[in-house]
Amino acid sequence: MQEIHHILKTYWGYDQFRPLQEDIIQSVLAGKDTLALLPTGGGKSVCFQVPAMSKEGLCLVITPLIALMKDQVEQLKKRGIPAVAVYSGMNRREIDIALDNCVYGNIKFLYLSPERLLTELFQERVKRMKVSLLAIDEAHCISQWGYDFRPPYLQLAELRETLPNVPVIALTATATELVRDDIQERLKFKERNVFVKSFARSNLSYSCLYTEDKTGRLLEILQRMQGQSIVYVRSRRHTVEMARFLQSRRISAASYHAGLKFEERSAAQQAWIDDKVRVIVATNAFGMGIDKPDVRLVVHLDLPESLEAYYQEAGRAGRDEKYAYAVILYGPTDVAELKRKVTEAHPPVELIRRVYQSLANYYQLAVGSGLLSSFDFDLADFSKNYKLKPLEVHHAVKRLEGEGYLQLNEAYFMPSRLFLAMNNMALYEFQVANPEHDALIRMILRLYGGEAFANFVKISEKKLAQQLRVQEQEVRRKLEYLHKLQVLVYEPQHDSPQLVFTASRKDANNLPLNTKKLDQLRDRALEQVNEMGHYIETTNRCRTQLLLEYFGEISDKSCRICDYCLAERKKERAGQEGRELRNKVITLVKEKPYLPKELVQQFEPKHTEVVTEIIRELIDVGQLKYKESGKLEII
Repeated sequence: MQEIHHILKTYWGYDQFRPLQEDIIQSVLAGKDTLALLPTGGGKSVCFQVPAMSKEGLCLVITPLIALMKDQVEQLKKRGIPAVAVYSGMNRREIDIALDNCVYGNIKFLYLSPERLLTELFQERVKRMKVSLLAIDEAHCISQWGYDFRPPYLQLAELRETLPNVPVIALTATATELVRDDIQERLKFKERNVFVKSFARSNLSYSCLYTEDKTGRLLEILQRMQGQSIVYVRSRRHTVEMARFLQSRRISAASYHAGLKFEERSAAQQAWIDDKVRVIVATNAFGMGIDKPDVRLVVHLDLPESLEAYYQEAGRAGRDEKYAYAVILYGPTDVAELKRKVTEAHPPVELIRRVYQSLANYYQLAVGSGLLSSFDFDLADFSKNYKLKPLEVHHAVKRLEGEGYLQLNEAYFMPSRLFLAMNNMALYEFQVANPEHDALIRMILRLYGGEAFANFVKISEKKLAQQLRVQEQEVRRKLEYLHKLQVLVYEPQHDSPQLVFTASRKDANNLPLNTKKLDQLRDRALEQVNEMGHYIETTNRCRTQLLLEYFGEISDKSCRICDYCLAERKKERAGQEGRELRNKVITLVKEKPYLPKELVQQFEPKHTEVVTEIIRELIDVGQLKYKESGKLEII
């Protein structure tokens, strides 16, 4: 077993752990089931990656966020740590190779999306893997009382039965007491074991500002506060409109939402990360996995659906521990509007059944088929085909997700890749017999080498075309033809949301929907809106105390930097300053009489109004009086 500080230094370059990280790691190394709650940017991944590196065997990581999964695998590879990922949209052969490498190779981390847990392919292999640790990221997804419930997470209990002696570490940024208990119960913890880093952020100033002119107020805030900023809105259209508005006011801004093509999303994100664009205006699709430390301001122009979601999004500010701001701008109808949207997000059962039937028709799935089939999902095209509104389709799909029939994965970019399905000799014989394909195969071998015989490799059709001096379309056509001949396995690039049927296709009329649970989820969502409303409309409490209380952390210590605390400090300063000015007025008049105008002139111009008011008050209460000369004297 390697020493954890040595591992941290060798692979991550850090000399010491952040607060609580080492305690969590020691708990894991002691073989204890562990629940770790660390705020956004608190270094959750180190809590399972470091102990996994110190143990023999493989760490199995369950996470629902494919883009984040891919990013972490790439980061581990850059550090010289072998890691692979298995998720929806991958070719069966590709998954087969990845899992075999976990059984027979030296893979240290296997990242897996939750819907893959009970597949026969995975169940066969996992029994032969030397699994040392089971890490559950975004662990709140296992609880229906959290804000992002994912039914496939419930299968983790069965996985624990398959791996009875493997400890589990569950990680999340936000969880109420109810959700924490639910996580431990559903993951079959042997004993309660929770590590919670305080939800307080000493450098983050929370504010809720009432306004009927959000655009004007936002502009005013951005002009007053410098630094990189995120502005969150609810609709894709609003991201574009707001970015254009800011650009028209000479504030560099870009829009970001899930409907943009990969190149557009990537360009906007990178420009912001590189400080070439100051403000990114985004839906909540933005931010997950982006560890930019110097964000100075996060503004919400629309209310988030819950305080959990708000805490995560606001927490993207000030990760460098320097002073930062999280601001909600809200208007008179915002809470009512959010309630309407949340009610809309829980459509009637008839609509859910209709959307399910339409999806089965769209993808031509027969009853009983389609288990774990993955499809590109074009919401606009589907809605148009079946005369449905895109928003109602979106909400129905989310409910079908909650019932465990579908999984809609976010759009992520998958580059083109291929795998040579023949061995060296068979491929050579094919080239001799089919000289028209010889040049392309030789170029593949030259550019991508023997690795393509063992694993799927990323390829560029454009680069192949340039080297062969042919059209890119011709390269694609030939690759598709070779794929049909089973010479190679070719997976063209895609950048679409992936819809996965997580259960075999059912008859829509008899689709067993749990209406009682659907009603409970709607009621819980409306409760969360009420809690959000209570947070923004409370004007006599410290914002940090309100958030801490929501997450079950009671504190009588004020943060001193939220809008309420700053207003209270301002009142204190004003009171102290007033007392000092009053004492100075009395001292001056004791020394000699003054005309009121002369007395006011003894003070700085900024105090003129306050000193004039103090003089009036002292005359009213009988401490000062006018002499016949018109000068003031002490009574």
